[in-house]
Amino acid sequence: MNQFTAFEEKTNEFLNKYQIPGCIVAIANGENIVYEQTFGYQNVEEKRLIDRNTVYGIASLTKSFTCVAIMQLYERGKINIHEPITNYLPSFSIKQKDKLPQITVHHFMTHSSGLPPLPSLDYAMVRKRNEASMIDHKEEQPEGYVPVDSYEELIDYIKSLDIELLDNPGNLFSYSNDAYGLLGAVIENVSGESYEDYLEKYVFTPCGLQHTHFTIAEYGDYHNISTCYERLEQEEQDIIYPVQDWWDAPAMRATGFLKSTASDMLKYSLLFLNDGTINGTKILSPESVKQMTTPHIEMDPENNYGYGFGLVKNYFGETLIQHGGGLQSVAAKFGILKDQNLSVIVLSNLTGFPAARVMELALNAYFNRHIDAHHLDVPSVPVPISWMEKYAGFYQSDEGMDVKLTKEDNELYFHYKGEPYPIKFIREHVFLVEIDEGYEPGEVIVDENGDAVAVSLYHRIIKKVT
Repeated sequence: MNQFTAFEEKTNEFLNKYQIPGCIVAIANGENIVYEQTFGYQNVEEKRLIDRNTVYGIASLTKSFTCVAIMQLYERGKINIHEPITNYLPSFSIKQKDKLPQITVHHFMTHSSGLPPLPSLDYAMVRKRNEASMIDHKEEQPEGYVPVDSYEELIDYIKSLDIELLDNPGNLFSYSNDAYGLLGAVIENVSGESYEDYLEKYVFTPCGLQHTHFTIAEYGDYHNISTCYERLEQEEQDIIYPVQDWWDAPAMRATGFLKSTASDMLKYSLLFLNDGTINGTKILSPESVKQMTTPHIEMDPENNYGYGFGLVKNYFGETLIQHGGGLQSVAAKFGILKDQNLSVIVLSNLTGFPAARVMELALNAYFNRHIDAHHLDVPSVPVPISWMEKYAGFYQSDEGMDVKLTKEDNELYFHYKGEPYPIKFIREHVFLVEIDEGYEPGEVIVDENGDAVAVSLYHRIIKKVT
């Protein structure tokens, strides 16, 4: 069987299993698209087909664009990424005033400021009421809702939480949408232009990205735009329904609210494959590209983080530059193998789609590996029962992420949506959970007595509650 035939069969299985309306997968070698396939529809009800210029949300893939802007301003001498963040955001503050001068722009870019996971994004997200939805489903505001509609409101909200840092700045990775949201404010304060206008002028246009914008209004009469779908969970089978409007978060656009196409994202990859230049236009210096793709901090036991990109340490002997994106109507994955001059993009219009695994399967097909090969398919190591008993418990973050670990029959299990998933330990305190069609690496963080105090999972530090 042709490897891409096997890949397409598996991807169609995923679409059926997760009730995904449609997606596109494309691979490019340099400027040349060498594989492209669409699945399902951009709009199921109207049977509208997908192509490489169909607009999708890209969620957290936005973060690398934000870092491109920061590095441009760094090159122009307008910002020093190793100076305190308060040099560029004077009103930003936290409870531990003595730690504040230690937090730099670099720490915001590498999710290493020490800020814990926070619920700010939930409060910042807005959209119009969808009167034409298939389901009369009133959107409920999260508990403790406060408006976060501007950068100042985001800063004030963080101040009001009276939080304590997870660790000293620079010591620990914990994914922070808040930090990236505020990088948008840094770009505005330094450049004198709005975050959105700056990216349009200095990134999208010179890169030749024709269909990459933050708001649907910017697309004018361009109608090749995917429909947003959402999921209403049911006991028997979830109901998937279209919505009229896109979620937005003006105070958090720099963290994940950009929209783009497969064609534009593959063109954008040339910025990193060609050391900062696209079609003869210099966007960044080679040194800035190197900084963005250098492992500055370990994000989990198997991955590092640069600026706006995760870096898989050993992806079949290479470094995979990558990032994922997920919102209610978005599941995306973007990857670059620089030594192979290769880039890959996966875009779909409903959360819950295993876009990361689809990207890996597409690369397996391209490199003629076994279609089910996984770079994290490594042997397990035994763990003492006494350790498992210390690991077991309930972990929770203010962002709303709950993690439950239980010991059953001398095995440790991770619980997600009421279902237990076995944990495989690969090193001391380091484990893999087989979930979402792939492996999720994690680590139990212990104190000097060997007692579990937190777990690092989904790139967040989640503290133990019980």
